[in-house]
Amino acid sequence: MKQPADFIPPITTVLTQTIHLEEPFVETATRYAREPGTVVLLSGGDMDCSRYHLLGLRPWLTLEGWPGKTTVVVDGQPVDIHQAPLDVLELLLERCRLIDTDVIGPIAAGLFGYLAYDLKDGLEKLPRTTIDDLRLPIFYFSAPSLIVVQDKVRGTTLVHAPLHQGRSEKEVQASIDAFVQSLKTPIPLSGDFSAAGQPFTSNLTPPEYMRSVQRIREYISAGDVYQVNMSQRFETGFAGDSYSLFKRLYAMNPAPFFAYINADDHQIVSTSPERFLLREESRVETRPIKGTRPRGQTPDEDRKMKTELSESYKDDAELSMIVDLLRNDIGKVCNGGSVVVSQHKRLEAFQNVYHLVSVVKGELADGNGSVDLIRATFPGGSITGCPKIRSMEIIDELESHRRHIYTGSIGYISFHDTMDLSIAIRTATIVGDRLVFSVGGGIVFDSDPEDEFEETLHKGKTLMSVFKGTTGENTPETRRNPLVWQNGRLVPENEAVVPITDLGFQYGFGFFETIRVEKGHPCFLSAHLNRFKRTWSMLFPATPPDVTWEDIIAQVIEQNDLTEKTAAVKLLATRGDPGRPEENGVLLVIARPYTHRLEALTADGLKLVTYPHPRFTPLADYKTLNYLYYYQAGAWARKNNADEAVILNPDGTLSETNTANLLVVSGRKVIRPSSSHVLPGVMQDTICRRLIDMGYCVESSALHPGRLSKEAWFVLTNALMGAVPAVSLDDRPLLYDPELIGSLNSGLFEEIDNDL
Repeated sequence: MKQPADFIPPITTVLTQTIHLEEPFVETATRYAREPGTVVLLSGGDMDCSRYHLLGLRPWLTLEGWPGKTTVVVDGQPVDIHQAPLDVLELLLERCRLIDTDVIGPIAAGLFGYLAYDLKDGLEKLPRTTIDDLRLPIFYFSAPSLIVVQDKVRGTTLVHAPLHQGRSEKEVQASIDAFVQSLKTPIPLSGDFSAAGQPFTSNLTPPEYMRSVQRIREYISAGDVYQVNMSQRFETGFAGDSYSLFKRLYAMNPAPFFAYINADDHQIVSTSPERFLLREESRVETRPIKGTRPRGQTPDEDRKMKTELSESYKDDAELSMIVDLLRNDIGKVCNGGSVVVSQHKRLEAFQNVYHLVSVVKGELADGNGSVDLIRATFPGGSITGCPKIRSMEIIDELESHRRHIYTGSIGYISFHDTMDLSIAIRTATIVGDRLVFSVGGGIVFDSDPEDEFEETLHKGKTLMSVFKGTTGENTPETRRNPLVWQNGRLVPENEAVVPITDLGFQYGFGFFETIRVEKGHPCFLSAHLNRFKRTWSMLFPATPPDVTWEDIIAQVIEQNDLTEKTAAVKLLATRGDPGRPEENGVLLVIARPYTHRLEALTADGLKLVTYPHPRFTPLADYKTLNYLYYYQAGAWARKNNADEAVILNPDGTLSETNTANLLVVSGRKVIRPSSSHVLPGVMQDTICRRLIDMGYCVESSALHPGRLSKEAWFVLTNALMGAVPAVSLDDRPLLYDPELIGSLNSGLFEEIDNDL
């Protein structure tokens, strides 16, 4: 039986070649940034830790770590190893270790990637009460087949190509030659990026963050801790080129530990100024940062900020405390007496801030390696608090989401006893169409909650400011959360809640109505409200609410700046807690911009696929909140390369789709599929009336999909999109009449209700 190490071919040697770059290193990397596995590590500025630019390309091996399991991919072949990620990392470093090989520069063969903060759960017994909504690995590393190293001091650039077992020297040299040739091609134009029309939002409200700061002060007063790093996470939409975002940030503020990681399904962009761990054979170093001040707008103001930081008792105390913590951490794996503070309270100047930095050094004891050093120190004490374990417990209690990369580490770990990892602060993750990043600060007893909250906004400004001038440039100071109407008042969307005792939450006991609003005018409002009242009377014991829905909708539309746009408005009602005598359900009205389905898909019609699980429930008479069946049907359709799922009755006849009513047109006859339980659609009724006015015969009857004539075609209707044709069913093309569809939709949403 194969052992885990058997899947990992050892490294035999490294081929090295000097090259000459005609353009800046950051532009060279542009050619390869879109390739999965590419890692760019740039050293901005001219500090003593800013000597090398690194580029890792075309990995022959990747590692993705998850709790209790690590996936290793070697030359495209994945293998799951059911061991803790750091154990597999240690095994890999030993398996690929280069012995008696002359290495020029910091790394010639090894791993590039990150360790997520949440790796801590495999190192200590800690609570896990936060939400992992990103679902990303707790570590990611790639072993590049090509490593480019530029020495900024010497002005030299080398390309290293590791030769692992199973590859010939001729193949490796050919890969170097091909890379050198690729440098002669034009640099690709930088793509654009934007916030995709979405504002930055936080996972904590200002009062919540300030209450957390106060809670930490109480823990400090009780003697639990001396300091805790408290953070909040910002999120926005993201569209475009993630490497262009990286380059924009680098041009603005070239810090020592810039990093770009293309992990295929997610990208990391980091602008960190802080070194976590440096290893050069037995020499070990860590450089904690505590204390930050913004640069002044004038020379006098700048000097004032610099002096204020240098003389700050609070910052001095915090830095000294963290230095002691890190001395203790690296001392676990270093020779006794070798750990020293070589520099303390060194003031470092960046383009936009000043920092206080200390340098702690030690000598790694024989028998200890890079993974031993990580186990002893991770995560870095400067971004957890002191004492570390209790601080991490409090962080988990007060923060709502897993941190993932934030306050983890990014960098390289070589196969020849070198390592350089940064602390992942000022770091963003792009996953799908989302960009998330966290900012925080060290909370001590005399911290002011409001000041601490404002400091997180200040720290996030650099990243947020990059989106100014793009779509969705809102920052926390200028953003306005979408407003919703809840039980008589307008509240920010993230403050609207449904109590956990509400049957709407527990069982989906509630219902909704969706209305299209065209430039402030609700379409077919009276028909929607009649259906709303009818459903209320059937499901709820109390009388329907005595409110003027048209006024409430107008408020929500106006407050969300949708009066000149097409919007989708949803009215929701929940049953409440039946154990309470008074009526206590939740009424909600929410609004969002609406883009027509066909416009979003850039298609002429919708592709249908038949859902294999027929539906039979009397709840289908209403649009209840128990909509999971339809949601799952839609997800199944998308998985099968379709837009909508056709829902069947238990006898196999047609019913509807997961979001629309169906009409089947054959010649001059239109058939509404009959079902024991299906909600009559407001839009379906409207379209049928238009068809009758055009001379069509409309009737209801049971329809078997397999018995339809070849000339039959489908029209889908709902309140938002009107009438839309189907272009295929189960991969079989369908004919349709575009002129009839155009006539049915002509002026459809210009009709104004006069019944209210």
